[in-house]
Amino acid sequence: MKTLCKPLFNIGLMSAILVGLSACEQQSSQVSAASSAAASSVADTTFSSMAAGAACEGTAPAGDLTPVRIEAANTTRTEPGLYEGPVWINDSLYFSDFVFSEGFPSRVQKLDASGQMTTVIEDSGSNGLAVDNNSLLVAGTHKYKSVSRYNLATGERSTVAQTFQDNVFNSPNDIAITEDGVVYFTDPAFQTAAAPGGQEKTGVYRVATDGSVTLVDDTISNPNGITLSPDESVLYVNGGGEQGILRAYEIVDGIPQAGKDLVTGIHIPDGMAVDCLGNIYLTEHLSRQLRVFTPAGEQIAQATVDANLTNVAFGGPEGTTLFLTGAGSLWKIELGITGSAY
Repeated sequence: MKTLCKPLFNIGLMSAILVGLSACEQQSSQVSAASSAAASSVADTTFSSMAAGAACEGTAPAGDLTPVRIEAANTTRTEPGLYEGPVWINDSLYFSDFVFSEGFPSRVQKLDASGQMTTVIEDSGSNGLAVDNNSLLVAGTHKYKSVSRYNLATGERSTVAQTFQDNVFNSPNDIAITEDGVVYFTDPAFQTAAAPGGQEKTGVYRVATDGSVTLVDDTISNPNGITLSPDESVLYVNGGGEQGILRAYEIVDGIPQAGKDLVTGIHIPDGMAVDCLGNIYLTEHLSRQLRVFTPAGEQIAQATVDANLTNVAFGGPEGTTLFLTGAGSLWKIELGITGSAY
């Protein structure tokens, strides 16, 4: 998981979400704190990844936060779609921009420090994005039903994970990557119609550094957001739709153990990020809401936006800007703490 210092539906359901793009009201959720295996937090003090044993400087958010819409990033498309998978690389924010038409066409957009938007990969077929230790973009690509790696300079694509038990995936969605290059990703069925084939169940997967793929969990309906604790001792995954959950998996000797529900009653959970204290930033799609939880599952902060919300990542010059993606929209919240770049 990359972090910043201070100075990873079926068509009917997708159609329902489209109908709700402008009409959905915020819905209250009941939060139940559960016992957690979350480990103590650590952070890096350089503009790179958090490293075990480094001190975390910063203050956790509290109460109501105020997102500011980035007007220059408003979509220019005429058909409905979503921004997804924000990732901060060097001095720019990258994110997927896809529409709901046949095949869910997607491109990778770049918002630079001056506020200019450009398209860096025209036909990426991507959803969630991440960055590996070689500064290459890693993407959940529904177009290829795989996890892909892109060279941002050339646009060249290679495959990280293509199949499990001889079948392609459904529609790889969100990604988390460890310091040593292990890739975790979620595989819901949201864009499964983008290409033929798929898995019998939706699932969470681990890709070892040798490319071998193992199943972490197939008991969450449409798993969505995924992230790691700062010291990479806990994997977090959310999913489950209208009665969604946030689940924590202790990682022992590099292998995720059985998951425990940390928070329940989440309304359509989507993307996630963590700060260097280990607090979890979780988006609720149709509720248009961001909620922040401690590693013990206690809610400490929240924010609302004016469009359906998808994902979240830290970035900016100081690494303390929280970027949020949604339905053709991008917002930012200035915080006093650094966190994960995707």
